[in-house]
Amino acid sequence: MTAKSGYVAIIGKPNAGKSTLMNALIGEKLSIITDKPQTTRKRILGILTEDDYQIIFIDTPGILNPEYLLQERMLGFVHNSVKDADIILFIVDVADDPDAKKTLSDEKVFNILKDSQSKKIILLNKVDLSNQVTVENTIRGLSSNKLFEKVIPVSAGFGYNLTSVKNAIVELLPEHPKYFPDEDLSDADERFFVTEIIREKVFEMYRDEVPYSTEVIIEEFKERSKGKDFINASIIVERDTQKKIIIGTSGEKIKKLGKISREAVESFLQRQVYLELFVKVREKWRSNPSMLKSFGYTAPDE
Repeated sequence: MTAKSGYVAIIGKPNAGKSTLMNALIGEKLSIITDKPQTTRKRILGILTEDDYQIIFIDTPGILNPEYLLQERMLGFVHNSVKDADIILFIVDVADDPDAKKTLSDEKVFNILKDSQSKKIILLNKVDLSNQVTVENTIRGLSSNKLFEKVIPVSAGFGYNLTSVKNAIVELLPEHPKYFPDEDLSDADERFFVTEIIREKVFEMYRDEVPYSTEVIIEEFKERSKGKDFINASIIVERDTQKKIIIGTSGEKIKKLGKISREAVESFLQRQVYLELFVKVREKWRSNPSMLKSFGYTAPDE
């Protein structure tokens, strides 16, 4: 029997629930999740493999109007992901946008959908925060929209109706041999996931602009056959004042950050680690092309 395999880009506005959806569909926490928008910055692959199909989900940053170069690069990841996709899962937060008109009228969103030749499924997420009449009216309103093959109500946070999503994807997948070995869950390495975990904890612990001004870099990652693995990570910020906030009075904040990050990293890696955190200032790194490139935020033509 020929397998069905393909790439499925998950796109939508910030905080629509893209990362929560991918994690729920995969059954593993691959993308970091916080209650703050714009947590996801890069495209992240999550691979779901069964005997007769393989779905490669691409979690993407939220679609927004860029205010600085980093956000332009993030939007570039969305465009590249859509270009690579066989299917697009377009996710709308119906708690915030009950009839999806506000989201679909966004020029950037509409152009991304209109310009893509991929099959498209629209997911009405967070239906647990809406009501049945509103959701049914939205489904009826969208069913005549020729952009979408299917309209599916879901609650990614509660796992509601995800089987319907998987079935709809499999139905639309092209026949193709599996792209990845059956045991693979992602194409990213452990270093990447460790940086994402630390960054998630920064988003959880700190407020206002500080999380958005930070990047995490692994300086050293030593796996040891005896004893704990050694990880040295740098938290990059843009200003000395942000460095002081990250460190906290007498270093209390960064000690707490190190503790909760280490516990989360150990849970993910399933082994003990010794984690060192340092804070470095790199002024205006979010608008510096060479720094962004060194941090993995490449332009489409690089």
